[in-house]
Amino acid sequence: MKKRTQRHDVIREIVRGDQIRTQRELAEKLQAQGYDCTQATISRDITDMGLLKSQEGFYVLPEDMRMQRMVADLVEDIHTTLQLVVVTTAPGAASGVAGAIDSVGIPGALGSVAGDNTILLAAASPEDATRIMGTLNGLRRR
Repeated sequence: MKKRTQRHDVIREIVRGDQIRTQRELAEKLQAQGYDCTQATISRDITDMGLLKSQEGFYVLPEDMRMQRMVADLVEDIHTTLQLVVVTTAPGAASGVAGAIDSVGIPGALGSVAGDNTILLAAASPEDATRIMGTLNGLRRR
């Protein structure tokens, strides 16, 4: 069971870091990290983790897809100052968007506080705040 959990963590990192289109590509990435998996194991992992295919044909995590949709549909503005990221949403949407962002676990994000239409994200450093703002801006519809 421990090996399976570790493998799932590695799959999360791979899917978030690379554009993976096929099970074969995923198997190659896993093998490069020391996991020798059969196609059946990878297929089960994809099902167990609920991986989805994006419109572009890449595997994505369900929580990432949820955050992407919410940010695209509900975020109106994003600003950063020092180690803080301030996100303005549609009225009443801040709590849901903050929950989606928190569930993804963006590296460098320490936590969030949400009001009615504003989210305050605390970052580990000013550089992390800038990177988080860039990530969220990249998901927004213009």
